[in-house]
Amino acid sequence: MCPPVSRESAPLNVGWQDLLPVSRRQRWGELTLPLPWLALSWVLYASPLWPLGAAGSFMFFLCALRLNHEAIHGNLGLPRHGDVAVLHILSALMCGCNCSVAWSHMQHHRHSMGPGDIEGHCGHMTAWEVLRYGPRFPVDLIRGCWAQGGAKWRRRMLRDGFCVALAAGLCLWSGQRFLLLHLAAMAVAQCMTAFFAVWITHQGTGTSGLAARSQRGVLAKAAYLMFYHREHHLFPKVPVSRLPELADRLDAQVPGYAASRLPVVPWLDKASVRARAGNAHPVRSAPGG
Repeated sequence: MCPPVSRESAPLNVGWQDLLPVSRRQRWGELTLPLPWLALSWVLYASPLWPLGAAGSFMFFLCALRLNHEAIHGNLGLPRHGDVAVLHILSALMCGCNCSVAWSHMQHHRHSMGPGDIEGHCGHMTAWEVLRYGPRFPVDLIRGCWAQGGAKWRRRMLRDGFCVALAAGLCLWSGQRFLLLHLAAMAVAQCMTAFFAVWITHQGTGTSGLAARSQRGVLAKAAYLMFYHREHHLFPKVPVSRLPELADRLDAQVPGYAASRLPVVPWLDKASVRARAGNAHPVRSAPGG
């Protein structure tokens, strides 16, 4: 059971509505973001350098998580049925039930690391505990969505299941090495999602008063901006591509925000070091609105 936590609220004195519009070019950029990595992984898996395909699969899964995340929040500028179609397509490519992820993620925002947060509860675990728990994580999301999501989400989950079964069946039937290795890589990635998608951005924040961790610098860019997680929790309708701009505004306009930030990997975040050095008495969380 997750302990109750105090939630950090979004500051009211920061403008963010101008960051919401998504152009056609930005939309297609998001929709195609994972595809080069998927193609690279398949090319490597089919070559004598096939072990290197794992790196391509890792980056594909990361970019697919970002696209999946934007579809969950309706940040792609698509009608809702278009967002759901994206979830189904990604379910087939990622070999997982993304509609259960969608439902659980919205509960995560609603309950924020407290009781009822099926997704976020692993943020209270140690690193070793969450790695052991990893294979159970997708199953718990499916069970939670099926039991609590209602008929609409059950229908979506069944369509996800059909997409996954079809994709996996085609991979196995083809016998092609690159598809079989992709299938294996996605199975491993699903087991690691609790660690990479939840734990590293929430560990240590359960009693801090902060919404999540947030990274700046080279690691944030390498993670395709998915580590601007505190900013996302405060303003979930802002597209991921615009979160660095939002973070700059929060740092500049909200007293104590920059100094209170917890990076994902502190030694790769020089901005955090500078902010803490410039504040002799950093607060633990930025004031809410």
